[in-house]
Amino acid sequence: MTSSIASSLVEETPFAAPLEASRHFAARLAVETDPSDVHHDLKHGAGSFVLVDARSPEAYGNGHIPGAVSLPHRLINTQSVQSLDPQIPIVAYCWSPACNAGTKAAAKLAALGFQVKEMIGGIEYWRREGFEIAGRLGEDAPLIG
Repeated sequence: MTSSIASSLVEETPFAAPLEASRHFAARLAVETDPSDVHHDLKHGAGSFVLVDARSPEAYGNGHIPGAVSLPHRLINTQSVQSLDPQIPIVAYCWSPACNAGTKAAAKLAALGFQVKEMIGGIEYWRREGFEIAGRLGEDAPLIG
């Protein structure tokens, strides 16, 4: 006779102990932020960070978050960051959760001595939340590159 109770896929891997989970999630929050929090800070003048668009110059020109600076991840090196103040934290973003240019930019910037967070969700989720877009095409800019 077979059991009619299904096995839990969620519990197939045991839950972490609360202290272990707390450390894990705190570590993620130390290196990640989201569009809503970034928008809040920009709108209210809270925090002091540089917002970096890690996509191509063309993508940035077509549409970007107002106030963001273009710094394509492939161009990040000691020379390209000379205009950035190492005392001011950086938030990097790219296209979407399927893009890792923001992650690559954050890794390179951290290796160069900057405090950095990645804005998870990228400009796609910024736009999904209805936040303003600057650039040549604005709201008509493509959602992917």
